[in-house]
Amino acid sequence: METTETFRGLESRASGRVYETADPAALPEEAGHVEATYRYDAVDPDALFGAGAASAGDGAGAERARAPGHWRYDALLPFPASAALSGSEGSTPLVPTDRLADELGVERVYVKDEGRNPTGTVLDRGLSVAMTAVAAVADDRDVEPLACASPGNAGQSMAAYAGRAGLRSYAFVPSRCAFSNKAMTNVHGGDMRVVGGRYPDAAAAVDEQLETEYTDLDEFATPYRHEGVKTVAFELVADLGDTPDVVVVPTGTGEVLAGIHKGFVELARIGAIDAVPRLVAAQASGCAPIATAHERGLDEPEPWSTPDTICGELEIPDPAGGREALAAIGESGGTAVTADDEDVLASAVAVAQNEVIETGAAGGAAPAGAWELAEEGYFDGDETVVLLNTDAGLKTPDVLRSHLMGQGI
Repeated sequence: METTETFRGLESRASGRVYETADPAALPEEAGHVEATYRYDAVDPDALFGAGAASAGDGAGAERARAPGHWRYDALLPFPASAALSGSEGSTPLVPTDRLADELGVERVYVKDEGRNPTGTVLDRGLSVAMTAVAAVADDRDVEPLACASPGNAGQSMAAYAGRAGLRSYAFVPSRCAFSNKAMTNVHGGDMRVVGGRYPDAAAAVDEQLETEYTDLDEFATPYRHEGVKTVAFELVADLGDTPDVVVVPTGTGEVLAGIHKGFVELARIGAIDAVPRLVAAQASGCAPIATAHERGLDEPEPWSTPDTICGELEIPDPAGGREALAAIGESGGTAVTADDEDVLASAVAVAQNEVIETGAAGGAAPAGAWELAEEGYFDGDETVVLLNTDAGLKTPDVLRSHLMGQGI
């Protein structure tokens, strides 16, 4: 398995021990939850962001400059761009929205539009890195089938990257999963199991229905999904030339929030930025275990007993990355906010009607959360605020259209 020169290994969060391997399957059981770690003193911030790459000849700097999307930041990724399994994810637009800035009463607002990724979701970043790791060992041992439980987006993304690698995958999704995800999972060549009920039922069905060993690509089962997501932070700094003050992140499993936080922390560690921005978890009020735990001062969320939101990607009652998300909020000095479904969908529609951007139902939690924060007096007025649109509007057009019909439109 080819790794970058700066990659140090996988670090156990429980013991702090660093295992000098990039293969999670090679770790002993006691390693527990692991994170990719690097030789941070060997990472040059200027090289990371491409400065001097034009004069780097055929070296690593020039390779990064040629790399598509987020793989140009491979100095802080486990695998080199030359070995990446990629659909050119990343390099998504950062769209200025002056009207939103006026409405929120802040200096600047941008939408980071992750709906422009290959399968229309921010999760493509992480699945690209995770599948690069799997594909690297596929010739040496049997890794099939690949499997994950998903509200929809991760299953579709996994199918796409598994198809590129020529590997068999199974996505377990709840019956409430968006039709677009179900259809495109099959179109990409993935097998799909629709499970009655909600996301926890789909997660439980993986072991119940797969009567064989499998490679688990669930969030935090692999250390690489949120590792890929951290490149959102790198791109924000590259595009803005500095750190934003606040980043509002629609939050379900916690992997996106945790990944973005890790990205900013690493940039601070190598001296590329002076401070980590405040991170805000935006959740639907019908399923808000992370926001509730933050309000109560807990280190880990308690499972949400009666999840109920139309925004399927946000309906995660027992988030695998709940502890990590809460740590990201606390360490960044951020907060968590909730919004009712009606406000989330109205926000997604408002962005589409006024800012051109097509925001998915889950992505609508970011502007909805920002408006809640503005009403609470959270902003001072001089901030640069980034709203993360986590998925494309075409993921959930029926949900958005139904909202309009409910308004008599």
